[in-house]
Amino acid sequence: MQGSDPLPGILAEIVSTKLNELEKLRLRAKELEAAAAVAPPARDFQGVLSTPHLVALIAECKRMSPGAGQIHPGLDPVTLTQSYEDAGAAALSVLTDVEYFAGSTEDLTAVKLATTIPTLRKDFTLDPLHILEARAAGADAVLLIVRILSDEVLRHLFFEAEQLGMSVLVEIHDRSELHRAVELGAKVIGINNRDLATFQSDVRTTLELLDEVPNEVVVVSESGIRNTEDVQLLGDAGVDAILVGEALLRDSDPKAAAVMMSSVARSEDVRG
Repeated sequence: MQGSDPLPGILAEIVSTKLNELEKLRLRAKELEAAAAVAPPARDFQGVLSTPHLVALIAECKRMSPGAGQIHPGLDPVTLTQSYEDAGAAALSVLTDVEYFAGSTEDLTAVKLATTIPTLRKDFTLDPLHILEARAAGADAVLLIVRILSDEVLRHLFFEAEQLGMSVLVEIHDRSELHRAVELGAKVIGINNRDLATFQSDVRTTLELLDEVPNEVVVVSESGIRNTEDVQLLGDAGVDAILVGEALLRDSDPKAAAVMMSSVARSEDVRG
């Protein structure tokens, strides 16, 4: 599935689990095709990330993660994401992995029905059936992680998602992966500040790679963004959007934290 380099520890385990889950998903292929065909048109995820003068916030809904453990196990996804929308978030991200993040596609569908802003399906997408499943559940965008996909599969999944009208957040962590995303023609590139081999995060990862991203590409900085100072650092560099989960969910008032993070100025003189 992935390129020639072996995947590190937990990432290899997650991918193996996803491949096993695909066997059950294949039994639902016709059901998913039918549901995707009648799903409402996707909302414009890519478009809302180009907010004039502001860093757009993609606010994430997740209960736990392999790196952070339990984050907010008892959250109600509808109440949470409605509060994020009220707080000024441009878009939402919903973790749908069951085993490692305690999410579900039911969470995604509930959020889509309860809110009016675009929703990203955050998961480890490996197969066209995952794309169909996302659209059938109401996703407006999907995540493709360059690290876990070969160029051939990456291109195929990118095409399938666009054919279904969804935006694609193409996630990278280093220069090699960035070059692959640019070659793909990615319109939205997410720079993951977290090294998936070590789970260590550093927002400087985004700053180090930003100059190599074409100006017309929307840049999303992901992971390790802890406060408005981090957001301002990224905004001053010209980053278009941020994806934040843990910092919001660990705050005593996630809505208030989202208000602050969605109100940070972005420099338009840096990347255009």
